[in-house]
Amino acid sequence: MNSGMVTAAYIVAAILFILSLAGLSNQETARRGNWFGIAGMTIAILATVLSGTVTNYGLLIVMVAVGGCIGAFLAARVQMTEMPELVAILHSFVGLAAVLVGFASYFDPNMHLEGAAKSIHNVEIYLGILIGAVTFTGSVIAFGKLNGKVGSKPLMLANRHLLNAAIGVFCIILLFVFLSVGKGAGTAILIIMTILAGAFGIHMVMAIGGADMPVVVSMLNSYSGWAAAATGFMLSNDLLIIVGALVGSSGAILSYIMCRAMNRQFLSVIMGGFGAAPVAAADGEEVEQGEPNPILPDEVAQLLMDSEEVVIVPGYGMAVAHAQHPVSELTKTLIDKGVKVQFAIHPVAGRMPGHMNVLLAEANVPYDLVLEMDEINDDLPQVDVVIVIGANDIVNPSALDNPASPIAGMPVLEVWNAKTVIVSKRGMATGYAGVENPLFFKDNTRMLFGDAKDSVEAIRSALK
Repeated sequence: MNSGMVTAAYIVAAILFILSLAGLSNQETARRGNWFGIAGMTIAILATVLSGTVTNYGLLIVMVAVGGCIGAFLAARVQMTEMPELVAILHSFVGLAAVLVGFASYFDPNMHLEGAAKSIHNVEIYLGILIGAVTFTGSVIAFGKLNGKVGSKPLMLANRHLLNAAIGVFCIILLFVFLSVGKGAGTAILIIMTILAGAFGIHMVMAIGGADMPVVVSMLNSYSGWAAAATGFMLSNDLLIIVGALVGSSGAILSYIMCRAMNRQFLSVIMGGFGAAPVAAADGEEVEQGEPNPILPDEVAQLLMDSEEVVIVPGYGMAVAHAQHPVSELTKTLIDKGVKVQFAIHPVAGRMPGHMNVLLAEANVPYDLVLEMDEINDDLPQVDVVIVIGANDIVNPSALDNPASPIAGMPVLEVWNAKTVIVSKRGMATGYAGVENPLFFKDNTRMLFGDAKDSVEAIRSALK
């Protein structure tokens, strides 16, 4: 394939990637957007493989086969509850690839550049490795936090902001030194910078509390895009630059939108500025608030039968219990009985952006029943029953009432304004942010204890 055909294929692929992002912005067009992305990536891979830059097809086929088998194996085994950590670890692969490509490009014996061209190429290598190292280690820590191997509480080191700033300044100084030294000293500088960038990525994510983890996933998605763009510059691959810029910019915009939805400052979140609440609030050692009021599934069924309007608020617990399909069936049953049913989705429900939307779409819940927080909050006082399934922090009144709470200021679904609130939980444990929830002790709240899937199925049986 000649260079003109490769360029044309890259242009077509770039257009398909743009159409993919446009499609993913809406639930109704998300499936089509995915197909656009698949088609664009297929064209991009084929054009690159058939171009003159590839010479060792045997090694390429082996690597593609190994990677494809690993990917297919993981895709077949991963549960919807594991999607956030899967996304995080995939981001780490992009970062690691940028680091390895950077070092390989620096040691490339066929690279003979002089003057300004050499300096520009070395800057590309330096920045690519820097961004890649931050993305790699930060994504690994995010993976650990999301699957429970690393605690969700923020790590607050003394003078942490000064430490981050010092690493940043030192990396900038090392860049200017790197541009003025030979290969041997340059290698040592790259290794030192990689270690510092990796340490920064670890500290940055460790300092972010559990309530802000969805923003972290989105932010790391942005970082992986910029790492891919840097790799494109190192490899002189225009399409990789375009794709990296699309992913990086869209991830940054999404992170900013989510921060606004959470009443957070973007820079404060990524620098670990939030989550440092007083010990009493952070550890859940709050004032005793009374006893919860339990309820049984048949009693919930009776409440639902007597209702005109019901709102369901899904959370991560619904994903853990695999309750999305019983919830969908419950919704159909209620609608058939003349009850108006809607879903209320918080921007950071679950542990990655759009987590609950994906679950509900998987269970074939009609899109027109799914409303965002801003669309439904004002209507909650007129709702007869709100069913909270496995959600905690996103329905916590402390966000509005307790300035000392780690989630203070975060907009939440004000479900307590409904006539009756049913909270489906296994027990009285705190949410991912580790904060006690006063909602559980309010007079109009009833606690439906047990596995969410079993509870919803029991309600459906009672309705029949």
